[in-house]
Amino acid sequence: MKVVHSPAHLGHNPQEEIAESGAHSPHEHTGRGEIIRETLAADPAMEMLSPREWGIDPILEVHERGLHDFLMNAWARYQRDVRSAREVVPDFFYRPAMREAMGSLGEPSHVNAQLGWWCFETTTPITQGSYMAARGSVDVAMTAASLVLGGERFAYGNCRPPGHHATRDLYGGYCFFNNAAIIAHHVASTTGVKVTVLDPDYHHGNGTQQIFYERDDVQYVSLHADPVRAYPYVTGFSDERGSGKGLGANANFPLARGTGDAEFLDVLKRAIEEIDRFKPELLVVSLGVDTFDGDPICDLRLTRQGFFDCGALVAGLGLPTVVLQEGGYALAELGNNVRAWLRGLEGLSAA
Repeated sequence: MKVVHSPAHLGHNPQEEIAESGAHSPHEHTGRGEIIRETLAADPAMEMLSPREWGIDPILEVHERGLHDFLMNAWARYQRDVRSAREVVPDFFYRPAMREAMGSLGEPSHVNAQLGWWCFETTTPITQGSYMAARGSVDVAMTAASLVLGGERFAYGNCRPPGHHATRDLYGGYCFFNNAAIIAHHVASTTGVKVTVLDPDYHHGNGTQQIFYERDDVQYVSLHADPVRAYPYVTGFSDERGSGKGLGANANFPLARGTGDAEFLDVLKRAIEEIDRFKPELLVVSLGVDTFDGDPICDLRLTRQGFFDCGALVAGLGLPTVVLQEGGYALAELGNNVRAWLRGLEGLSAA
């Protein structure tokens, strides 16, 4: 399998995040991308490739220009206009109710206020190299997609930062640009084929759902922890089925605490039935392995064998498939869990 990786991800190098009312070492850090790279590079079945540069046009086809431009300049502006800070995070979040009955002022002009305009939470600090790392992650995704469009059955993009929480006009959840949405839109809009995004990450991909919720050319199917107890809390419920032209092209499968291999595979079979009904010609997988038993921000119980079996089950769709990395934070097992999923997809042995 072709594996696309970029060292650009190293530029996004936060040393702490703010979550659960405290600052701590980030779960999403450079070690994640590197351990996946090292593990896959050691497997003779994997061929490592560098991405080509795609520029900002694919990003602007999905995300608002204002979000892109803010991320491009936010860190430097903060150093100039607020104070010197390694990690830049919001201390204010805009809520429309603040100006109820007063009319909208539109986007504020000060960088401190703009942080709370474009970001929806506190765990996604901007560092000096975050923008170029996010650009590199998009390049990885687009290159992996181009390989599959060029005839490869499968390709994997080691995307870091991840992407599925980024909406059309907001960043957060460790995500700046929505890698999966960018390639799904690119393929659907340039080739006319129907695309499915399958998202088995522990957390619901609120951004991907939002971007395609009213479209009938891109299906979104997600297996994730029930948002009653799990981030992002306000999306991912089973009654969210799409709207307008997109009605029926969105399917969520919330999972109970403690879900293990057998239960997860049973739900994945139901998700695959949804995909079969949609009849896509290309599959994009937002691969989160934070469903692992032992992941620090997970309460599911998948094993490495379970990941292998999931990959093998998805292979049964018989679709050209682009796999992009999302979550997974159990560093000691991360690379091998990704490898197991990919080997299952490609029909190789689990060893």
